[in-house]
Amino acid sequence: MKKTLAGQNDNLTGMLLVAAPQLAETVFAQSVIYLCAHSPEDGAMGLIINRRLAQPGLDDLFAQLGIEPNPPERRIAVCMGGPVDHSHGFVLHSTDWNGEGSLGVNDQATLTASLDVLRELAAGQGPKRALMAIGHASWAPGQLEEEILRDSSWLVAPASDEIVFGMDHSKKWGKALAAINIDPLLLSSAMGEA
Repeated sequence: MKKTLAGQNDNLTGMLLVAAPQLAETVFAQSVIYLCAHSPEDGAMGLIINRRLAQPGLDDLFAQLGIEPNPPERRIAVCMGGPVDHSHGFVLHSTDWNGEGSLGVNDQATLTASLDVLRELAAGQGPKRALMAIGHASWAPGQLEEEILRDSSWLVAPASDEIVFGMDHSKKWGKALAAINIDPLLLSSAMGEA
């Protein structure tokens, strides 16, 4: 019998991956990843949404990219989106704004990789909620499913605006676990199959 993704359908796009304790010694320790794309055939891509970057700051990034006004009229968080391709940034934002290069994730979020959204945000316009991520996380076809089902490396949780776009990054991991009724203090690093 084929094992499925913990009661989920096979497409986890728009869900959160919450790092389990066995990832404590990795780059993903206590990470919360918003899955921007997932399919068993194509693999998965997501952004770490709870690892705020101290450097470069938003003003530094806007200066490097020639985005005006600087300082911007609106501030957004800049996160380390993942260990892959730190030369590219993405803006994950609410669906109330679309531009060239925007990809609708679902009816709650859009992913944009063009500078248009940053120009809009700098001018005090653009989407109501947004965060910027430098780099991303990605998995080959079948890899994420194996990490969830066989390795128990990730827990799957529903996404909410509060978790995804909230500014208190240090509490996102705990809030994501609470969304699936798990107390982080009770998690064991020996999680696995019963």
